[in-house]
Amino acid sequence: MTHYYLIGICGTAMASLAGMLKARGYEVTGSDAHVYPPMSDELARLGIPVHLGYDPAHLAHRRPDVVVIGNAIPRGNPEVEYVLEQRWRYASLPEVLKQEFLWGRRVLVVTGTHGKTTTTALAAHVLTVGGLEPTFLVGGVAENFGSSFRVTESDYVVLEGDEYDTAYFDKGPKFMHYLPEIGIVNNVEFDHADIYPNLDAVKLAFRRFVNLIPRNGACIVGFDSPHARDVAARAWSPVEGFALDAPDALWRAHDLEYTANGMRFRVSRAGMPWATFELPTFGAFNVRNALAVIAAATRWGVSPERIATGLATFRAVKRRMEVRGEVGGITVIDDFAHHPTAVRETLEALARRFPGRPLTAVFEPRSWSSRKRVFQAAYAEAFDAARQVVVAPVFESTKVAADDRFSPEQLCADLTARGKTAVVRSGAEAIVEYLLGHLQPREVVAILSNGGFDGLHDKLLRALDRQSQ
Repeated sequence: MTHYYLIGICGTAMASLAGMLKARGYEVTGSDAHVYPPMSDELARLGIPVHLGYDPAHLAHRRPDVVVIGNAIPRGNPEVEYVLEQRWRYASLPEVLKQEFLWGRRVLVVTGTHGKTTTTALAAHVLTVGGLEPTFLVGGVAENFGSSFRVTESDYVVLEGDEYDTAYFDKGPKFMHYLPEIGIVNNVEFDHADIYPNLDAVKLAFRRFVNLIPRNGACIVGFDSPHARDVAARAWSPVEGFALDAPDALWRAHDLEYTANGMRFRVSRAGMPWATFELPTFGAFNVRNALAVIAAATRWGVSPERIATGLATFRAVKRRMEVRGEVGGITVIDDFAHHPTAVRETLEALARRFPGRPLTAVFEPRSWSSRKRVFQAAYAEAFDAARQVVVAPVFESTKVAADDRFSPEQLCADLTARGKTAVVRSGAEAIVEYLLGHLQPREVVAILSNGGFDGLHDKLLRALDRQSQ
């Protein structure tokens, strides 16, 4: 039995790959320095052993057949150095995924600066309802499946296609290793300031992805995003545009209505009425995500009726506007948003989801783009839907040069100038203490971070419970 050992196994995609390999019947073990839900829970549920910390002894007592090195793992990692010294076989996550699961199959790859995870989970669910039973890998726990992955014998595969780099030894985007028959390019903006110097570099990466799609496939493109349009302009495959606003898009959504349970909207195709759908998630951006899935599912022969059933029964993804709990009328939301566009759209959607209720945003600058100064001004406009904002210090700030580092203090000053209450607080305990004294009745607290945020969500809920007793 082949033994795979994953270094950085608790990364979202790495944990999913671990589960997929185990489902194939392989032995899977791994290690990580940071272990937190939901992926730690997923690995424990799967019975995959995880070593805490990086130590060559984890590998030495039983040599694995293949070592998979996560993209967050650098040279100098003790286990990486040991593998290199032993001349053992190693590979990146996308390499293994391609070799084990993609060759010869019909693959839908979902890309874009925002919305990849939700769109991938939605596509997997809709195609399942449509009878295609796809294998899938999504960058979060898809609630309809209770998992971030599934392995089936179907010819169909749905993948989240990440533009971030592949490994320390392969600095190209992960999605360049995939084999799309259908590629979704939801939107394109500047992001990942640690690896892309500018927007042109991001667009070049997406152009190269589009160039992978065969002539008998399809490139499904968000026409509301001018940069997404741009990258698909020279596609070899047919291009199908989707949009809320662009009149020349093949697929368009009209008459968006916020309901008590989500969204209702009409869809036209080539200017002709096509169907009406309901989606139990909130926000115009989620309607765009749904349009992309409608186009892809139709391309693979799923009927409008099956698509409608799939959309209506979608149960979202953990950490995407996820209600973590409600105590004493205070609702605590967990969301992955960290790019200014995602922050703005998430908060606007929450304001629509909870009309008339005050909204507090708690923001941790943790992703590389949010740790850098590049979006300093853009963040000042991203929090308009919140009445107050609590900003944490920059995560591992010493890894960013002082003159290039995002300033939480400057953000608070900018927000104050826009009429917001905004403060910087360091550490989960200090944030909880501040919130306990500054929340209004029926407040919605949106905690925005792409990391664990030191368990802030649970600490706040426990403190609210104690306060209410």
